[in-house]
Amino acid sequence: MANLEHVNVTVSDPKATAAWLGAVFGWTTRWEGDAISGGYTAHVGDEGSYVALYTPNMAIKDPQHSYTTRAGLNHVGVVVDDIDATEARVKAAGFKPHNHADYEPGKRFYFDDHDGVEWEIVSYA
Repeated sequence: MANLEHVNVTVSDPKATAAWLGAVFGWTTRWEGDAISGGYTAHVGDEGSYVALYTPNMAIKDPQHSYTTRAGLNHVGVVVDDIDATEARVKAAGFKPHNHADYEPGKRFYFDDHDGVEWEIVSYA
């Protein structure tokens, strides 16, 4: 059995993204500091897995549509116990949920963060 440990996403402000990830999912910053090419990274998650939030030491270009870009990150899926409470926290963080669905094996919705990263929230409860 293999487990996904982390994903690494380029964002405009790792500390700001870490703050809303903590508010929405209850995650904490496991580590932060200098990274490749003079950039900065924050690892945010729990004891088992995390999202590495990286920003380079240069201007970041606007993202292209991920579904038409080779190796594009289409979305990050997060499983939660209480989808309604999570959706309330997503809204409180200033994001707009969309594409709600309720089908086997669970309920889900999506939202786009301020960097254009799409997040899928899923509950199997």
